[in-house]
Amino acid sequence: MNLLMRPYLRTSLLMSVAAILGWSQTDAPIGIVRGDLVKWEGNATRGELNILLSPGSEVTCGFDAKTYFERDNQRIAPPAMLAGDRLELVADHKPGSSTCYARTVHVIDASVAKRSASRAHREQMNPTEAIVPRGDLTFAGVVVRLDPEILWLKTRSDGEKKLLLRSDTRYLSEGQRVDPANLKVSQRVFIRCGKNLDGDVEAYQIIWGAIIRP
Repeated sequence: MNLLMRPYLRTSLLMSVAAILGWSQTDAPIGIVRGDLVKWEGNATRGELNILLSPGSEVTCGFDAKTYFERDNQRIAPPAMLAGDRLELVADHKPGSSTCYARTVHVIDASVAKRSASRAHREQMNPTEAIVPRGDLTFAGVVVRLDPEILWLKTRSDGEKKLLLRSDTRYLSEGQRVDPANLKVSQRVFIRCGKNLDGDVEAYQIIWGAIIRP
């Protein structure tokens, strides 16, 4: 091989490796993230989750003592998770950072995840099967009006939204479950929602805290 070609080949190889590494990591997301746990590092109060979104697509999300972990509607600690667990995260960015931060982490039962995957098309066609507590819509904004059964949310891009409050709507402040009375007008929130049979949007989970930004 021509010696003059070796530096060029070395440079090309390094560029190829860098490109592959770049493709393997997904930009830090905001909103609901679903994937399989590859591994977690750290301790019960601070660390990182490596999550496989799809073959060749992986994201790393940090967590801390304010992150809410749950399985079967019960709070758990990070050590209770195992590689391969199906996760659903509410992801955000901390102020001044573009890295992924997990506000809540829900471990989905494997049998439920399998059934959901196999019926994905039918759930899109049949709205009754799509009404589940996790919802498929997300909104961020400021609460401008609050009634016992209705919340009006002012969003940056979609204007004002009317959301119905359910008896099982969950409220999280700083990663901790709180009573509905803790939610106030002018509070910046992140909401997971879904549509009911009448086409109205219902709020399944309302989250607020120091890093929520509409």
